[in-house]
Amino acid sequence: MLKEFREFALKGNVVDLAVGIIIGAAFTGIVQSLVNDVIMPPIGVLMGGIDFSNYFLVLKSGEAPASLSAAKDAGIPVLAYGKFVNALINFAIVAWALFFVVRQMNALRRRFEEAPAPKAPAAPPRQEVLLEEIRDLLKDRSGG
Repeated sequence: MLKEFREFALKGNVVDLAVGIIIGAAFTGIVQSLVNDVIMPPIGVLMGGIDFSNYFLVLKSGEAPASLSAAKDAGIPVLAYGKFVNALINFAIVAWALFFVVRQMNALRRRFEEAPAPKAPAAPPRQEVLLEEIRDLLKDRSGG
């Protein structure tokens, strides 16, 4: 059983998956910075100058706090949909980037794959060979 596990764990697919997860975790920080520091500020300006991560709805009636952090500090239940919008944009950027990476990898793989060698014609079945030999023998006997 240990041998089977070792074979499974050291297969190329499992190792590739582990490397992908590690690189993905490192890539997450880059994408979050891109979204939070580069993409969202201009979108926030276009939407009225407010940071998306600070958009929220108060779920309990009463005085609305000025910011999400103030609401959380006061223990007011809120629906922080701005953070969800940020997460959706994060996901879209990661998915888009991965799409291009996979697309390029597939293009490279297709370019470097060798074209399959043409198959040699299959040998005729043994019965056909025997029938052809009989035909040839009969031709030789009849003289023609």
